[in-house]
Amino acid sequence: MSTASLTRLDLAGTPRVVCLVLHGGTQHSHEPVGGRSASWKRMAAMQRRITPRLHEARIATWLLRYRARGWNGTGAGPQQDARWALDQVRATYGDVPVVLLGHSMGGRTSAYVADDPAVVGVMALAPWWQPDDPVGALRDRHVVAAHGRSDKITSARMTRAFLARATPLAASTEYVDMGRVGHYMLRRIDRWNDVAAEGVLKLATHV
Repeated sequence: MSTASLTRLDLAGTPRVVCLVLHGGTQHSHEPVGGRSASWKRMAAMQRRITPRLHEARIATWLLRYRARGWNGTGAGPQQDARWALDQVRATYGDVPVVLLGHSMGGRTSAYVADDPAVVGVMALAPWWQPDDPVGALRDRHVVAAHGRSDKITSARMTRAFLARATPLAASTEYVDMGRVGHYMLRRIDRWNDVAAEGVLKLATHV
């Protein structure tokens, strides 16, 4: 099996916050995430675009590449890889706060690993949240989710329902309506980038 890896866009010195970027995937697949993966490339492009703004606020960005493309069940690959990445942040910078920025399966993964003590918030883009996904890991965390109304891959309605379940225990929740756009963030790219960057910056104010 391939190994997880990180694309790190660091600052000189220790950052105030690290933004850990989590890309999407598929329900079942043990195929490795290669450099031609559309899900990984999409978030790599976003990382490059939003990092200059985040660096101005002393926020470093790290993009995780999972070992495999699939969700493959609760507790499997992407969650393990995200926890490994959080450990790498700790090993590098100590107890620096972390904001999770995830698209689709990355948003789902974020909701499972947000209970890591370093995590202060989750910025989810078109998240793949399901009715049986637990919300307990979001206790005392700040959560922002953005979704398009024309998304046929994941559900804006389910995202709103998930936030409603999380609201009683989360520190805060917010929903951003992206309008009539689909899942892959290929329309209104600048708007998606702005919402992602602004969400991360807002979540970082809670540090």
